[in-house]
Amino acid sequence: MTAIQPPSRGLTPLLVPLLAGGLAALALGVYGRVHTPTGFAVGVGGFSGALPMKAWLTTGAFLLAIVQVVSAMSMWGRLGIDIPPAVHRWSGRIAFLLTIPVAFHCLYALGLQYDVPRVLAHSLLGCFFYGVFTAKMLALPKRDAPGWTLPVLGGLAFTALVGLWLTSSFWFFTAIGIKV
Repeated sequence: MTAIQPPSRGLTPLLVPLLAGGLAALALGVYGRVHTPTGFAVGVGGFSGALPMKAWLTTGAFLLAIVQVVSAMSMWGRLGIDIPPAVHRWSGRIAFLLTIPVAFHCLYALGLQYDVPRVLAHSLLGCFFYGVFTAKMLALPKRDAPGWTLPVLGGLAFTALVGLWLTSSFWFFTAIGIKV
């Protein structure tokens, strides 16, 4: 009779998710830099232009990211209230979907830019966000990953999204104004 070994808590289970996340961030950055920007990528369906579309979709993702943090804290027993796990899953799915047209427009129409510090920070945060998101999604099924894995990766994704919102939507709403 063999003894059951407790799950490993080392970093080995995270090698593939972290490597894939790093490669995703690097690939987006390289593509954004070497691709010749087109100036146009997606229709703005219902919005007056690309900037308002991106500002509002990013704001939606940002608000859903707050729901993500609150629902994650509830799932981990940190709030004393029970929010169904489906709220966490669906708010994350919808937040991610809201970022897709924004990221596509940014990469395809504008590319990775570095002339203006705000835009450079935004470009790097965008690559980092998708890299961390990739790592988090790949780490989810890893039951032998350290207990801090999901909170840290989720916190990094949230922080990146806050930074993206501050360098895009907040900038747009304060510099240009609130437009639809």
